[in-house]
Amino acid sequence: MCALVKVGSKRLSSVLSSLNSLSLRRFCSTLAPGSIHPTAIVHPNAVLGQGVSIGPFCTVGSTVKVGNGCQLYPGSHIFGNSEIGERCVLMTGAVVGDDLPGRTLLGCNNIIGHHAVVGVKCQDLKYKSGDECFLEVGDNNDIREHTSIHRSSKSSDTTVIGNNNLIMGSCHIAHDCKIGNNIIFANNTLLAGHVVVEIRSLQTAYQKIFMPAEISKGFDERLADMEMRDELAHISVVCSMVQSIRDSFEGKRRGICKFRHWNGS
Repeated sequence: MCALVKVGSKRLSSVLSSLNSLSLRRFCSTLAPGSIHPTAIVHPNAVLGQGVSIGPFCTVGSTVKVGNGCQLYPGSHIFGNSEIGERCVLMTGAVVGDDLPGRTLLGCNNIIGHHAVVGVKCQDLKYKSGDECFLEVGDNNDIREHTSIHRSSKSSDTTVIGNNNLIMGSCHIAHDCKIGNNIIFANNTLLAGHVVVEIRSLQTAYQKIFMPAEISKGFDERLADMEMRDELAHISVVCSMVQSIRDSFEGKRRGICKFRHWNGS
């Protein structure tokens, strides 16, 4: 095949043979930890932690901060005012951040899948050009291929992704969404703007109230304990559930009151 392809007046095989063999090996080889490929474009003002590996044809913008041990696979890009925590991985084609006012913040140990787009401008028509917009992603999230996660639509709000979530391929999380922890989104899940997903938090609260490890505690004590837990007490859906249970007691509805009677409280 090489003998049939020409570049200008030269055969491709002749062009390849004229290349410096060391440069060709460097171009094709896998990067060692802490190395930057010569074809990568890294702005001199970018802040890189220790052991950061940047592959071929990557881009790192001027206001980007990359934590220790991060890996940027070939063709991945970080733009704008973006900060990437330690040991994050950007797969081929992944894009994080945008050259817009505001900020994109990723925690530690996140994987951004092939051609995923995280922290770009929202698609809300109410967004005004020049407004600051924000995205905050926690730790240990697996964001799979072709997923898109947008920044907030206004400076007074933030799109938030919690910790330990699996967001499968081709999902979309729009502006100003609030995603909790330990949630799994199946492929092609689409969330419009301002959606709140706290399923795991609600499940945890439900288990602590109705299936407690300490059965000696009465029902009122369990509700009081729930309201004292910092990781759950501030979550709106948990507060609504606790209040609904208290309202059920006051209304003397048979379902929950009967449950309370069975537990001797």
